[in-house]
Amino acid sequence: MESKEERVARRHRERDEKMRATPGFKAFNVMFVLAYPFIAVFTFVISSILALMSGVSRAGAWLASGGRSK
Repeated sequence: MESKEERVARRHRERDEKMRATPGFKAFNVMFVLAYPFIAVFTFVISSILALMSGVSRAGAWLASGGRSK
């Protein structure tokens, strides 16, 4: 007789196997792999713009304070 832990693990395995067999799961994986480079580039560009704007803002605050702010 299987223990409770083994039964739970088996049910999880069976559920995962069923999920991975669905067309939606396979389509999502393909789309994610194809879209990942675009997601990475978009993230890099937005982060760079944010860093640039933050630097401009900090420089403006420094100038507005007469060079006294940190």
